[in-house]
Amino acid sequence: MMKEHKKLERLMLFSEVAEHLSFTAAAEKLNVSRGHLSSQIKRLEQDMEMVLLIRSTRSVRLTPEGERVLTGMNKIRHDLLELERSAEHEGNKIEGRIKITAPGGFAERFLFDIFSQFKQLHPAIEFSLNCSYTRFDLNRSDFDFAFRATSEPPQNMVAKHLMSYQHCCCASPKYFDSKGVPKTPADLINHECLKGQEQTTWQFQQEAVQTQGWLEVNDNNMLKGLALADKGIIRVPKYLVDKEVKSGKLKTIFEEKMPSGSMIYIIHPQRIHPSKRISTFLNFTQQYFAK
Repeated sequence: MMKEHKKLERLMLFSEVAEHLSFTAAAEKLNVSRGHLSSQIKRLEQDMEMVLLIRSTRSVRLTPEGERVLTGMNKIRHDLLELERSAEHEGNKIEGRIKITAPGGFAERFLFDIFSQFKQLHPAIEFSLNCSYTRFDLNRSDFDFAFRATSEPPQNMVAKHLMSYQHCCCASPKYFDSKGVPKTPADLINHECLKGQEQTTWQFQQEAVQTQGWLEVNDNNMLKGLALADKGIIRVPKYLVDKEVKSGKLKTIFEEKMPSGSMIYIIHPQRIHPSKRISTFLNFTQQYFAK
């Protein structure tokens, strides 16, 4: 039994190295020494009588045998996560923590209201929300759900369409009063366009337009704050600024030239026996957007 336990432990260590393709990165994540990690992988290869990794001074890559072992370990990790979820929340009780990853702007506009309403119905529920832009692998992480803007949800996940939306270009009336309102998308080159990182062009129906501005930031809520402070024009999902547009704090331009809508999905791993907590929240969220 002890031998099998050590083999499983070494397989888990191998899967981390295989995911990172780096002994150093895996050792840092696991909080072990690089030397210990290397010796354990060598012992695993000896026990299995196969080479799993090809090492050089600058890189690590998987052998075909290593790729097959990694595929098997990913399935084991998924099964372990599913076992933990089922054991923690078995039965029909709607209680415990729901862990979610979602874009920050979407969370502020919709999820906090959903959480509040769901909590009123089920007081024993707690929520944990991650608003980073990392696209976590839900089969390897412990998130219950991810909300994602995508046209191609991952095929190894269950994906439910929640809503469609368009982007919009907008700025404050004060900005337009001082800088003028661009008449065509091409005129944006003469304006302060506040962009997301690596967003060198803004897409319209008929063209992609080069823009320039004094700031790039990877947070749409910050962009909205800058637009409200009269600092420039932004291009963000329309749902993020719909209240400000309705109140007159922001003014949209080129609405008829914007591309067709994008889509938001709620995504979760395949589950044979989802807990009552998970299935109830999923149904509640779908009904919320159906309204």
